[in-house]
Amino acid sequence: EGAILVGKTNAPSFAFRGTCDNKMFGATSTPFKVGYNSGGSSGGSAAAVADGLLPIAEGTDGGGSIRIPAAWCGIVGYKPSLGLVSNSPRPDGFGTSHPFCFDGAQTRTIEDAARALTEMAYYDPRDPFSIDWGKIDFTEALGAPIEGKRIAFTPDFGLYEVDPEVAAIVERAAKRFEEAGAIVNRLDFSLKSRTHIELAEAWCQMVSIVNSESILAWKDQGIDLIKDYPEDISPELIYWTLDSYRRSYRDLIRNDTIRTEVFDAMQNAFEKFDFIVSPTNACNPPANDPNRNTLVREVNGKPVEPLIGWRLTYFCNFTGHPAISVPAGFAKDGSPVGMQIIGQRYNDKGVLSMGSAFEEIQPWAHIYDERVENRKL
Repeated sequence: EGAILVGKTNAPSFAFRGTCDNKMFGATSTPFKVGYNSGGSSGGSAAAVADGLLPIAEGTDGGGSIRIPAAWCGIVGYKPSLGLVSNSPRPDGFGTSHPFCFDGAQTRTIEDAARALTEMAYYDPRDPFSIDWGKIDFTEALGAPIEGKRIAFTPDFGLYEVDPEVAAIVERAAKRFEEAGAIVNRLDFSLKSRTHIELAEAWCQMVSIVNSESILAWKDQGIDLIKDYPEDISPELIYWTLDSYRRSYRDLIRNDTIRTEVFDAMQNAFEKFDFIVSPTNACNPPANDPNRNTLVREVNGKPVEPLIGWRLTYFCNFTGHPAISVPAGFAKDGSPVGMQIIGQRYNDKGVLSMGSAFEEIQPWAHIYDERVENRKL
């Protein structure tokens, strides 16, 4: 559509974690706090947009990889509804469904997010999940009134360990929707039959199916990554790849049952509310590991699954709902904090209208200029 592609940005190997770090190139920092991680997997993209190198960056999201770094880099990250932006991988055309993986954009403004989605959304008959809605101008959602919209705020989905400061910042931000006439209430969104560790490990098992397929394809070409190049990839990727070789159809069914429970919980919530608002991430960015393996191992002093157990994003990859992360404010240590807005399936315009309303209530454009001035000082 006339855009100029500049190049590639940093990401973790096989996009298999929520931090941006790898053995080949090392970690990417958030421009707001150099030395602390940008988030991943599309962390190089988010940092480039936050630092003013690019106005828009493409990102991919299989568990929050657009939204997580958007939150820690103080920008906008949009993950569209299932079937809106086509993706037709081969040889497995259904390979983006366990869990659902998406293409989207990272931007500084809601308007740029809407413009990017307008150009990226298209129908592809070779994508089994693609939906033909015709040409849609998503900028029409900008400035739409949100008066009377019912918003459910959850600090933790009833499951996750969340830093109290992060939860408080996002709750204050969520309450500001009332200034535009929306109705904000707390949501009891608890999946008491599951732990956050169990849910995170289910995600790891699902994604490692895709990774294993890629690694085996390389092996068929004579490149055995795990045997011959273990120093170039993370031990976590090796562990979950080898684990995938040992699993059976019963594990696949169990994981699909877990994601069904999450889907039902989301749909139950949307019977009462129009949108769900939560923190994007459960904590502030960790310091980059000099050994090139940056992870989050605990929140509030309690252990979490280190790859994704501290992000509140992958529910939407289990289910296919649209979601956006917008800047909600800053923690005391200077880290950006993101607020996630989740909409009903296929209500992408509604999610963008919510983001637009919040940008009007609590603008963030000035934070980029202020960061540059502080860096000069």
